[in-house]
Amino acid sequence: MTSQAALPPTDDRLGHRLDFLLVADMVEPGSRVLDIGCGDGALLSLLRERRNVDGRGIEISREGVNACLAKGLPVIQGDADTDLVDYPDDAFDYVILSQTIQATRQPKAVLEQLLRIGRRAIVSFPNFGHWRVRLDLAFRGRMPVSENLPYAWYDTPNIHFCTIRDFVELCAEVGAQMEKAAALDAGGSPVRMTLPWWVWNLLGEQGVFLLKRR
Repeated sequence: MTSQAALPPTDDRLGHRLDFLLVADMVEPGSRVLDIGCGDGALLSLLRERRNVDGRGIEISREGVNACLAKGLPVIQGDADTDLVDYPDDAFDYVILSQTIQATRQPKAVLEQLLRIGRRAIVSFPNFGHWRVRLDLAFRGRMPVSENLPYAWYDTPNIHFCTIRDFVELCAEVGAQMEKAAALDAGGSPVRMTLPWWVWNLLGEQGVFLLKRR
């Protein structure tokens, strides 16, 4: 498990990331939350501040764990690919995997674990089906580097390149029901909900999904 690989746009006077604000709106106040790949604890802090959650975190990097502990956040060092099996069924109201599923070794198995240990799962990821990615590959013949995908091909933590369409199909395969979904454009604004999936896949730089078991 790797902490958040992308650095999406920020908003409001406190500088919160737009995708974090969207995730926070999906979480009911007072919920039990596990944030997997929580990085420096920015999302977990936001959830505690705005939604009064009982929040926990898992982070693979020692630096991230130390940053979280310095903020008073209950975070342990762990790996989503190996450590989620230790959690009991329905241990949390929400399990969050933000900008991390594409960096796991077994995304399908990880998603199944999220849906097992959480009554709901929130997953966000960079969309490799975005038109800029396609343009870079088609006309420049190179892997894209952008604000949302800031790494060169040789040092990126992203090992499973995923599009919004890919993820929707994976949700169907594992029996996940989508309660809410959003695609965010380059500025962090939601792509119109009424547009079809293929437009989301073309215009959305990120996907954010609220899921539950069927």
